[in-house]
Amino acid sequence: MTKMLPPPAGVQPAPEPSAIRAVVEALGFILADNVYPLLSDYLGLLAKWSRTANLTGPRDPMDILRFLVVDSFYLADYLAGLPLSPAPFCADLGAGAGLPGLPLRMLRTEGDYVLVEAREKRTLFMRAFLAAHPLPGTRVYHGRAEVFLRGPARPDLILGRAFMPADKLLAFVDKHAPQAGACLLFTRGLPAEKTTNLRDTGWTAAPPMGYRVGDDRRFLQAVLKT
Repeated sequence: MTKMLPPPAGVQPAPEPSAIRAVVEALGFILADNVYPLLSDYLGLLAKWSRTANLTGPRDPMDILRFLVVDSFYLADYLAGLPLSPAPFCADLGAGAGLPGLPLRMLRTEGDYVLVEAREKRTLFMRAFLAAHPLPGTRVYHGRAEVFLRGPARPDLILGRAFMPADKLLAFVDKHAPQAGACLLFTRGLPAEKTTNLRDTGWTAAPPMGYRVGDDRRFLQAVLKT
């Protein structure tokens, strides 16, 4: 029998899948059984890499789950209600440590999903996770978002959770990916339609989804090309 070694000093161990399930179900979500071990390995690897690379604000794996990964669960539900292609091509700009993209792809695997990230350590982290746990149609692009969008990629949907403010993101997409039919905006306090002037932009707001994470009021809102 192989002896299990403890994690290096200062590294939080990967949470047990059962502990993750308890938190997720307390939030009102029911995930497929195979997702919980994936989330466990993702959170454990993220905690390990965070010893030497500043990948997230929270360092405790369960805090990352409660305050960051949770966005992916709401996003999966929200995307299911949008008029998207059955197999959309999604570009996740400024993907960071793979949030919300990697947990989202554990839940929704249709179409292609590219995690676009210019910072090398974050790119290496995402590739390390995907090497151990390939997710269908999911890959990492190391480079600047505008360079990626000027290439042969023609994404249907653009995400940018922490890439730039909503109004700047829409201007960026109009300039570099005018063929994109939808853009997903993440905001706090108010939905994007209340903070971004969409008049005469060629974008129309879909109904937002609002939810609470701790003391935060967060919103997801898609804008669609008219």
